[in-house]
This record gives sequence, structure tokens and C-alpha cells, in this order.
Amino acid sequence: MTTEDNKPSPAQEHPLANILINVLIPVLALSYLSKDAAMQAEAKLWHIGPLKALFVALAFPIGYGVWFFVKTRKMNFFSGLGLLSVLLTGGLTLFLWNKDGTVKEHAAVLFGLKEASIPFVLGIAIIASHWSKTPLLRTFLYNDTIFDIPKIERKVGELGREIDYSKVILNATILFAVSFFLSTLMNFGMAMWFLSDLDHTALNAREIYNEKVAKVTGWGFLVIGVPIMGFLFITLKKLLAGLRSITGLADDELMMPR
Repeated sequence: MTTEDNKPSPAQEHPLANILINVLIPVLALSYLSKDAAMQAEAKLWHIGPLKALFVALAFPIGYGVWFFVKTRKMNFFSGLGLLSVLLTGGLTLFLWNKDGTVKEHAAVLFGLKEASIPFVLGIAIIASHWSKTPLLRTFLYNDTIFDIPKIERKVGELGREIDYSKVILNATILFAVSFFLSTLMNFGMAMWFLSDLDHTALNAREIYNEKVAKVTGWGFLVIGVPIMGFLFITLKKLLAGLRSITGLADDELMMPR
């Protein structure tokens, strides 16, 4: 538990900005830039092909990760996640696309597994990190940009409720991780919904595959994002309820002033 309450907290990067730059923008770049101009009836300037699109997409997490390291001398978790996501997406595209315009068999299942892999790994990492020096719950949700953690932990110490406090944080961690496991199932289901009818032998299968991947990405923000945000809200409410119970502090005392 933190005891150095008087030390100013280091500035934290906003989790949503991190995810946007390191994960979402690169995936969108792959979806919309990967079209091969040679295969298009009406090629656009941004149709640069899968290999060049992969390099463009990689530039975002690499650039952000280097900037973050220079600024803080620490590795950025989201940049690593973005690199993994881009390499999986771009690498899978290069693997699945055939030169004659077709795609390999089982492209839908492989893409669905790729979509499911990132939130699944993230859910596991959130739980595993609970026992590390840098719990991911602190990065995403329970951090000092939202909660007055020094005040909370000082009150917990005064009341001798450290064990109860640890249980509240663990329960919030598990609940938070469940939201990513839910995303795992929804990501796979979304991919299969759009790609299951893909004819991998069609001469324009690459074009159809790319269009469907773009649809998965676009609809995923709504169909998957809204339920996940609702789940995060439930996690936040449960966390607040647990902290209120063991500290006696009101919500406005637990959270940083706005």
C-alpha cells in the first residue's frame, strides 16, 4: 500500500488515448490501406497494399512507444499491445491473401481467432498483473486521475482494513477482466458473422475479405464497445461500493474533484 502520500503523482497517459493511437488507428489503417491498387477497378491514392499498410500501421505504436520511453524511461504497455495487434492483423492478411485474388481456406475462422486473441490475452494479463508492482487495473480504472488513492489508502490504514481493501481490489480486477473475456467471445462472433459466407475461391475474394474486415472493425465499436462500456460502468460502481463499505468515505471523497 502506498505510504508516500505527500509525493505528487506522476502524470499518467489517458488510457483511451493510448488505445486509440496504439490499437484502433493502426487497425483502421490496416483495414482501409491494405487494398492492392493493382486489384482495384477504381484504385484510390490510399490503396497501398498490405505490406506498406503494415508498415504505416506499425509506425503508430512504435512512434508512441519511443516517445513515451524518452519521456518516462518506461515501456508503454499499450504500445506493446498495439504492436502485437498490428503484427497479428497485418501478418494474417499477408498470409491469407493469394496473388491470384483469392484467400486461403478457413480465413474467417483464423481472422476470428485473431480478433479474439487480443482481449483474451489482455484479460489474462489484467488478472496476472494484480500480484505485480504495476497492476493493470491501476492503468485502466483505479488510478489517481479518477480516485484519491492516497486518501483511500490512508483511511484503510487508519481503520486496519488492509485485508478487506485487497479483496475489494481483487474483486474489481476479476470483474474488469471478465469484460475483456466477454469481448473475446463477441469479437469472435462478430468476425464469424461477417466472414462466414466468404467464398475463398472467388477471384475477388481478397477485395471482399478486406471489405468485411473493415465492417467488423466499424461495427465492433458499436456492437462490442457499448456493452463493454456498460460492463466497465458496473465495475466502477462495484469498486466504489466496496471502497465506501471499508472506508466510510462518500463517493465525492473517494474520487478526485472534477
